[in-house]
Amino acid sequence: MLTLRLFYLSLTWPAFLMKSTHLSSIPLWLAVILTLALVILVRESAVILCQWAGIEKAANIVGLVAMFCILMSWRLLKGLPSWLTQASNTLLVDSGFAFLPVSAGAGLLLFALGDELWGVMATMIISVLIPLWGLAILSNRWLNDNVSTNTTSVEERK
Repeated sequence: MLTLRLFYLSLTWPAFLMKSTHLSSIPLWLAVILTLALVILVRESAVILCQWAGIEKAANIVGLVAMFCILMSWRLLKGLPSWLTQASNTLLVDSGFAFLPVSAGAGLLLFALGDELWGVMATMIISVLIPLWGLAILSNRWLNDNVSTNTTSVEERK
C-alpha cells in the first residue's frame, strides 16, 4: 500500500517542481548496462542493510522503496536523463523484470506467516479486487460516455 501511495504521489507531484529530462548521446547498450548496474547496486545495498538489521527477507521491498526515493529525488533535483528513460522502456517492455524480485520477496514473507497466511491472503485479495472492481465500473462509465459523446458529435456533423 505504501508503494501505491508513493506512486500516486509521484503522479500528482506539482509539475513546476520537477525538472525536465535532459538529452544525452549515450548508446542504448551502454544505457541498459548503466541502468542494470543502478538496479543491482540499489538491490544489493538493500540486502546488506536488511542483513545488518536482521530482516533479510524484506530486502527486495526495501530496495524497491529505496529505488523509488532515489529516482524521485533525482527527478526533482536534476531531471532524469533520457538514457535512463530509454533503457527502462527497453528493459520493462513486459514489466516482468520490475515485478519478479518484489514478487519473490513477498512470496517468501507470506510463507513465513504460518497460521496467519490465510488471513493475509484474504486481505490482499479483497484489497485488490474491490479497487479493481470500482476501477472497472468507472472505466466502463467513462468509455460509455465517450462513445455516446463521439456518436452525437459525428451525427451532428452529418
